[in-house]
Amino acid sequence: MKLVSVIIPCYNEETTIGQLLDALYHQTYPINHMEVVIADGGSTDNTREEIRNFHLNHPGLNIAVVDNPKRIIPAALNIAINASNGDYIVRMDAHSIPESDYIQCSVAGLEAGLGENVGGVWMIKPGTGTWIAKSISLAAAHPLGVGDAHYRLGIKGGVVDTVPFGAFNRATLVKLGGYDENLLANEDYELNTRLRQSGGRVYLDPNLRSVYYARANLRELARQYWRYGFWKWRMLLKYPQTIRWRQAIPPIFVMGIILLILLSIWLPITRWLLSGILLFYLGILVLGSARSARDEKDVRLLFGIPIAIITMHFSWGGGFLWSGVTSLFTKHKKN
Repeated sequence: MKLVSVIIPCYNEETTIGQLLDALYHQTYPINHMEVVIADGGSTDNTREEIRNFHLNHPGLNIAVVDNPKRIIPAALNIAINASNGDYIVRMDAHSIPESDYIQCSVAGLEAGLGENVGGVWMIKPGTGTWIAKSISLAAAHPLGVGDAHYRLGIKGGVVDTVPFGAFNRATLVKLGGYDENLLANEDYELNTRLRQSGGRVYLDPNLRSVYYARANLRELARQYWRYGFWKWRMLLKYPQTIRWRQAIPPIFVMGIILLILLSIWLPITRWLLSGILLFYLGILVLGSARSARDEKDVRLLFGIPIAIITMHFSWGGGFLWSGVTSLFTKHKKN
């Protein structure tokens, strides 16, 4: 049986790191054939203490903590890969909780030749117990919020563009040269793009399931999706052919709204058009949230889910557009 290295980028994850380590400890894959490598970006909370305490109480699981002085996720992953020894490498996040057969199914998928990267489905849970956190978690798994992102929607498996995290043969990651440290987000998508361009396959196995904790409030959600949009533009500069319809709609919509707002200063009829578009948009979001509100028996979700989706759309689209504008000035300065 081959050694599996679980690599984890980490920064200030005291509330979830213990849950993740406990989930890894109780995997069906033998823990004497597993190691956990955590690349910590200098946590200022009790993350390292939580890791030490867990290790003291569970000495059977090999846990190593390495420093990530760059404090960015791609660098953390590369540092963890270099510090690991496994034949297989499984990438996890510090705020995700894999089901008990996650590692075993990942290895089985690789050995069955399903793909060079085998990943699974997110079961998205609220970051806290508030109604807005619940709204955010439902929006993050809603087609109106994330389009056709298969790993968020839990649909049937098969070859896809990308998966969250994933399991690899070490040789695959070495051949690809690891993660691109010029990107502060979209590092998984970028790696999977290079993998596919080299002839590899990314496989989504719906039997691979992990809990993912969504952002706890709208401010954190906005920052997250602004960062996603910003760095998606930078990635598309290298791989323009990878743009998908669900990624193009938010910036187009945001740009359209901005143009209509500007035109409405001089053209009164544009105000009516702008009002009609926004009312139609809001109506679609409310109707799309009705089923979740009914299933959860919480009328507040009729407001919360649309607010979360609006935050996602405008933050992602705004970050994307801002990245495009600033990259033009950056290029001009370089020239």
